[in-house]
Amino acid sequence: MTEAMSEAIDWPLEVHRILSGAKLRQVGYVPDAGHKRLIELCRADSSMRAVALTTEEEGIGLAVGAWLGGERCALLMQSSGVGNIINALGTIKECRFPLPMLITMRGEYGEFNPWQVPMGQATPAVLEAMGVVVQPVREAAGIPAAVDAALRLAYNSYVATAVLISQKVIGIKSFQEQAAR
Repeated sequence: MTEAMSEAIDWPLEVHRILSGAKLRQVGYVPDAGHKRLIELCRADSSMRAVALTTEEEGIGLAVGAWLGGERCALLMQSSGVGNIINALGTIKECRFPLPMLITMRGEYGEFNPWQVPMGQATPAVLEAMGVVVQPVREAAGIPAAVDAALRLAYNSYVATAVLISQKVIGIKSFQEQAAR
């Protein structure tokens, strides 16, 4: 499949369908341009509760509470937020709560902001060190299957999973774009 064909795939719509089909009722997120369309789809879905978080760590509590209340939850975040959840991931691992995470990556392909690079580069290793099953995806066409597999693994095996969506998929920002805002 060519890169142009890959970009033509509406991965947020496909992922929303997968989340809905997996009966997720809560989606926690910190506002993120990479997840913008998926967040909008979840907010518009009357069968889901999209919860805006002030920090990614709150999302761990949301997911645990949802599970204890009989509902499924997923977290949407940017790689820069992974550092905010490290201690809370210990609860997920020790108590065997399922936790699917969809993480848009920064600090890689064409990054303009040097502050995004350290956590973006460390994200896979940090998550793996905390026992999270990590699935990097570098093309839009692979995102729906990776999300479906991550949901199945999380909810059938009671583990944390993370689909890392490459910056190449979500697009790169430039310093000029940010300076103009």
